[in-house]
Amino acid sequence: MATALATIAPLALTACNRPAQPVTDLMTVNPDEWPSWGRTGSETHYSPLDEIDADNVADLKLAWHYDLEPGYTASTPLMAEGKVFITTGHSHIRAFNAETGKLLWEYDGGTRERAKSALQMSWGSKGIAYDKGHVFLVTTDGYVVSLDARTGKEVWKVYDYPDHSPRNSNGAPRVFAGKVIVGFGGADISPARGFVTAYDENTGKKVWRFYTTPGDTVPPANKKAEEVMRKTWPSGWKNEDGTRRGGGGTAWNAFSYDPDLNMLYIGVGNGFPYNRDKRSPGGGDNLFLASIVAVDADTGEYKWHYQVCPGEQWDCTATTDMTLATLKIDGKERKVLMQAPKNGFFYVLDRKTGELLNQPGKIAKVTWADHIDMKTGRPVENPGIRYNGKPGMFEMWPGPTGAHSWMPQAYSPNTGLVYIPVLENGALIGDGQEGGGEITRGMGVTLIPEVDLPGGHRSFLKAWDPVKQAEVWKVELPGSWPGGVMTSAGGLVFEGQIDGKFVARDARTGKELWSFKTVSPVVGAPITYRMNGKQYVTVITGAGGQGAGMQTIADAPYRTDYRLPRRVLTFTLDGKDTLPAFTYSEPTPPEDPDYKPDAKRSQTGFMIYAGNACLVCHGWNAVGGGAAPDLRYSPIITAPDTFKAVVHGALKPNGMPPFPQISDKDLEDLRFYLRTRAQQAPAEKKAAMNKLKAAKASNAKPQDFAGKWNIVIQSPVGPQKAVLDLKVDGNVVTGTAKADQGNVDLAGAFKDGRIKIEGKASMPMPITIAYDLTVKDGELQGENSNGPFGTFPVTGTR
Repeated sequence: MATALATIAPLALTACNRPAQPVTDLMTVNPDEWPSWGRTGSETHYSPLDEIDADNVADLKLAWHYDLEPGYTASTPLMAEGKVFITTGHSHIRAFNAETGKLLWEYDGGTRERAKSALQMSWGSKGIAYDKGHVFLVTTDGYVVSLDARTGKEVWKVYDYPDHSPRNSNGAPRVFAGKVIVGFGGADISPARGFVTAYDENTGKKVWRFYTTPGDTVPPANKKAEEVMRKTWPSGWKNEDGTRRGGGGTAWNAFSYDPDLNMLYIGVGNGFPYNRDKRSPGGGDNLFLASIVAVDADTGEYKWHYQVCPGEQWDCTATTDMTLATLKIDGKERKVLMQAPKNGFFYVLDRKTGELLNQPGKIAKVTWADHIDMKTGRPVENPGIRYNGKPGMFEMWPGPTGAHSWMPQAYSPNTGLVYIPVLENGALIGDGQEGGGEITRGMGVTLIPEVDLPGGHRSFLKAWDPVKQAEVWKVELPGSWPGGVMTSAGGLVFEGQIDGKFVARDARTGKELWSFKTVSPVVGAPITYRMNGKQYVTVITGAGGQGAGMQTIADAPYRTDYRLPRRVLTFTLDGKDTLPAFTYSEPTPPEDPDYKPDAKRSQTGFMIYAGNACLVCHGWNAVGGGAAPDLRYSPIITAPDTFKAVVHGALKPNGMPPFPQISDKDLEDLRFYLRTRAQQAPAEKKAAMNKLKAAKASNAKPQDFAGKWNIVIQSPVGPQKAVLDLKVDGNVVTGTAKADQGNVDLAGAFKDGRIKIEGKASMPMPITIAYDLTVKDGELQGENSNGPFGTFPVTGTR
């Protein structure tokens, strides 16, 4: 009963429609519009509109829709001056009449024609900005553009990148204090020095540039910041030949603004190389990696910083939304900045000073640190988290996609709660291995992000009390990749799901009040606005945004197909629109009668697939996540000439980057790997669907499992044969798995008609081999969890 009362208490405080926390002018300015990524500089993703509320949301209906071409659509729309503005693909902009959905103009950013690297064509823009009659975008290859919001014509255009270091820009720009604020990404593959630039919104002239890691160029406004940073890189950041050894700190997504303090807040990303011993052999915190940094909005001059992961070496970033609000803490109103970064903790800081105001809570499973020391503000790291110089790999939670990724959180002053799309996923991490094994060359770390760990591959929408640092309610979502969140004064939280549903929930309880079948997954955050006294809700459908092809395995049972229709959907209480009927055709692998299994060649092809970053768009183990076509079902994998033409650039106008460096031999090995994956796809899909649908129980008895079984594991490199020799004593199960690669001793138990057994192996790093099996009609059926490499179907006969 005490637990139940503790959950109810925060809600009781908000009874009678009294706001739980102060409602500030910064949150409610211009309630009819949504002109920026988070609606205002406070980045709350909150609207003060309340015509659509918990009592009538069940009557919400489609007002208008617009069909989009295939391509990246995991983005947030805007609304201003009676128009809805969207970005899709590679900086393609459209403007619609906000009431009718009539297309008014469109603009192509030209990235696909100009881009010189796969990085500049990977994914697409997540958002745009509006201010004073202009729409602002940053193309993925680095051009900052101002468009006339009435016509879509260019007003000015400047190039942001100072050199040829690998970079891309896919976060939304912001317009604060008359300046367009832009950053970039690329710290996962290059030690390039991170920076943020402010351009005059009227002319495009550069006003200031703030560097997030130290270097030779020190603008006057950066002098103080440089002094702070340099002492945290005790061995410097250069090699003996003068080339840059360490860097990163890209700020590509998170920016907030307080006009009263005239402070801009920058969310800074990870370092490169990941391994701090390689990046900074002398150690150090390596500021401003994984930090929140406050600067003067007019000059870019440093004010304060807070680092969430000192000495970052786990792809720990602070690039998630930073929400500004006023909270009553210890009886006093405090102007705060709130962030749930990747590392799994929730932070509440004084936004004037950067002071940590309460003990950060854990929003997900966290194993890298025990807690945050309130005296120092630093994490108390768990033993062994620093992998440098240590053998093997160890489990780390959260993994590199974080407990919270770029998908926006939302805050409502009415409930006092922050609504966070949470990921529950771990990874295996270790020191860089000789002869390969690094996820990116030179990174200095072996990292396996798509790991099948107990309790992983899950996602939630969580309502978090930032004052009590406690979860108030949570809803488990389908799959492992949640959508961005929006909340309103109508007491609602809107969020899309990977299973093709757009949902409105009660902001106080999490109860589902309304849903709409969108057909396609929804990842981008929705918005709401008002036209002529009527409130609307708009969202863009389409999968994507996972990054590095992660979080595709757990989503495989759901329809994340790249071929699914992508649309702009707008709803209102008296909507009259309908969607055309959609018939889904299940994809099937192409006929391939000449295919003959070759596990060694498949493994070679997998290394080419991974080493050339094919997984970034086409998914882990070639399981597509909807960002690009699922190659297991593509007819081009059986046509060598067509395959070569596509990989070398024939489909660049469609968004497929060219890879001319891949040799003919490697192309054929890569194609063979994809043909192998195509052969495995039907069995894997069937197993995934069965797992999703079925409860694990069966009618099997313990002794049904005893004896020797010839089993076949449908692995990514082809069918793998083994023999299971099992003994059963009561509910205790022991045995051995014997295969050409070696033997593994197994132990576990029988429960509810199934056995779960596991053992340790070395390949060459220590991994766990696990089986989850039942017996049906005399056949062994279930799954093999092969350490970090995934979960695969198993069948067996005596």
